[in-house]
Amino acid sequence: MPELPEVEALRDFLAEHLVGRVIVRVLPVAVSVLKTYDPPLSALEGREVTAVARHGKFLDLATAEGPHLVTHLARAGWLQWKDRLPNVAPRPGKGPLALRVALEDGSGFDLTEAGTQKRLAVYVVADPAEVPGIARLGPDPLAPGFDRAALAALLAGERRRIKGALRDQSLIAGIGNAYSDEILHAARMSPYKPAGSLGDEELTGLYEALRSTLAEAVERSRGVAAGRLKAEKKSGLRVHGRTGEPCPVCGDTIREVSFSDSSLQYCPTCQTGGKPLADRRMSRLLK
Repeated sequence: MPELPEVEALRDFLAEHLVGRVIVRVLPVAVSVLKTYDPPLSALEGREVTAVARHGKFLDLATAEGPHLVTHLARAGWLQWKDRLPNVAPRPGKGPLALRVALEDGSGFDLTEAGTQKRLAVYVVADPAEVPGIARLGPDPLAPGFDRAALAALLAGERRRIKGALRDQSLIAGIGNAYSDEILHAARMSPYKPAGSLGDEELTGLYEALRSTLAEAVERSRGVAAGRLKAEKKSGLRVHGRTGEPCPVCGDTIREVSFSDSSLQYCPTCQTGGKPLADRRMSRLLK
């Protein structure tokens, strides 16, 4: 799933390639992709793109005196830029193509989604705050005003494990499964640690790990073409998706805890005092 660093890099890329250009056609291909009906997609056509913004994991294309095209790529969605779009209009079908945006010079982009679970979402709205997911967002962790005190206030009284709290978009915007693993590894903190129980040193370590992990990932992704961002993300991850590999800090074997629709990775030596976390799913398989 694209998270804050990749969406920020897409924002930079689209700002360079879209701002000042005119949208001539917006073609929905998958019936499930469009989540709004008023204004219609046609309201975007003939309008100049004036700005590209990011709200958490949402991309927001603003048009001159017109609506915003807001996209959430969900788990398996992606944006594919094309310097020259095909001359033939796409046909609805079972392929990954969900929506196509064409510009006046023949370039444009496709929104695609792999797999059978179709969660990619597109909204056409007068104000991005009309999108329910944006209206619920918590603060951006890379915003200038997001300091240690802001993080402490958000976590005060939290009963959830820190892994779940970091992924809650209404608490902190933009962090998903991968970067929550990376942040907790950098902070040397167990993903099962109760979020509201952190001491002063733990809060400081978590805040510094959060800011540095995300800022470094954004910097790595900056200037990378849209088509290479997925590979760039994977190459920069230290624990997430690396089950069975040695920890780059201590050399211990990276472990995994599996859930119904996701998993987390961690280093026992760095994060849990050398103790493996219980993985009920794996325990059942070994019985």
